[in-house]
Amino acid sequence: MTLPKNMIVAMLMGPEQIEIREVPVVPPSKGELLISVEAATTCGTDVKVFRQGGHARMLHVPTLFGHEVSGRVQAVGKGVQKFLEGDAVVVANSSPCLDCDYCNMHRENLCRDLQYLNGAYAEYLLIPERFVSRSTHKIPNKLNFSRAALTEPLACVLHGIDACNLENYEIGSEIAVYGGGPIGLLFVGALADLGFSVILADPNQSRLDVGKAMGAKKVIQIKRDGGQADVVKSLCQNKEGTWVAIDATGQPAVWEDAVSTVRPGGIVNLFGGCKPQTKVSLDAHLLHYSEITVKGVYHHRPDTVRRALKLLAQSRFPADLLLSAKMPIKHAEKALRMMMAKEALKVVISAES
Repeated sequence: MTLPKNMIVAMLMGPEQIEIREVPVVPPSKGELLISVEAATTCGTDVKVFRQGGHARMLHVPTLFGHEVSGRVQAVGKGVQKFLEGDAVVVANSSPCLDCDYCNMHRENLCRDLQYLNGAYAEYLLIPERFVSRSTHKIPNKLNFSRAALTEPLACVLHGIDACNLENYEIGSEIAVYGGGPIGLLFVGALADLGFSVILADPNQSRLDVGKAMGAKKVIQIKRDGGQADVVKSLCQNKEGTWVAIDATGQPAVWEDAVSTVRPGGIVNLFGGCKPQTKVSLDAHLLHYSEITVKGVYHHRPDTVRRALKLLAQSRFPADLLLSAKMPIKHAEKALRMMMAKEALKVVISAES
């Protein structure tokens, strides 16, 4: 097909600075794809990067912005055989080397040469060769682009769930999730789908209402700034605590609450990332004598990307509850500010919104 010469993109220029620009459309070279972006969803990481004006690992300003993306193949580079023009695809935002010691241990999220892809808030996105071969997947039939764009965050959540060793616990066991943002709600939906009893804790009643709709057995409106572990434990069947507690806030005080929420032998999943140099106080006596396992969890793996896409294709999974609005690329900054003000969970950005 004939490609346009230029496209509209959202560029991150610095802290809370986005510019809408017209830039050339670059046709794919050998091994590459060019996709039209049909849906790009906003996320908490984008908000954090928007506030900070960059990310030490993922991008440096000025740069194309956005990373949760689904689209349609518009042009195929020489040598690409897996994809054809017109294919509907999801592209994960990172691609591992598959050769280092971490990749060989199936811990590709810690790959020594993990490459990242940004630029989803645009009309078109050029997919590099490594991403084409390792991080691009055809969208199952009947899965729409907006739901498909949630593959990346759900893949992160499934990686987080894998770290919880749930095979050790009976179906129906209680799990606490702190934070009712998009990631916390995806944890609720995925854990409920597996048959676990989820207690969701968040300061915002509207988010607790969504959590209920996504499968939480119990919800509790908590205060900010920590000190809420006993409030959450009061909802547990035996008041002793949950087997697993997951932080989806990235707040140090909530990390401490999560540690105090689990019962002896429990697992604490510190999924929400804190700022660099953040210090957290933990009760060493509690950790030792109650044999509490504390895990940091980051990003996703190729296996969880594939599983996330398969789960989103199941109509029973309530992912649509996270999609608050649709907006054109020129309103990408407005969409992020809506998330900052907790006026939206996720916003779908597309050229034709």
